[in-house]
Amino acid sequence: MATIEMTKDSFPTTVADNDMVVIDFWASWCGPCRQFAPVYDTVSQRHEDIVFAKVDTEAEQELAAAFEISSIPTLAIIREGVMVFAQPGALPENVLEDLLSQARALDMDEVRKSVADASSDVPGDA
Repeated sequence: MATIEMTKDSFPTTVADNDMVVIDFWASWCGPCRQFAPVYDTVSQRHEDIVFAKVDTEAEQELAAAFEISSIPTLAIIREGVMVFAQPGALPENVLEDLLSQARALDMDEVRKSVADASSDVPGDA
């Protein structure tokens, strides 16, 4: 599947309508972003069941801020509406493939339980 350009307007629907969404936060002036782009595009072609999105942090500052992006490129993976990975830095192709395998293998019931348990431990949270 080819990568799609994600905006703050398309984000909610894209995440709601797809099991797994991988997001590359980038900017045109960023050298490491430009180096990572072909790797990201190549891997995206191998995974028809995953949506690969790109967010231009210059054009989509509000969406980048919502993800607290402070360094680019940053890669995020959202599975079943839950962010399961976010990390800055360009990844080699084999590492990105391994990361996707790990994200696919997650027991999402366990992930949701962990998220719920963590949020119930927040002081002042009812």
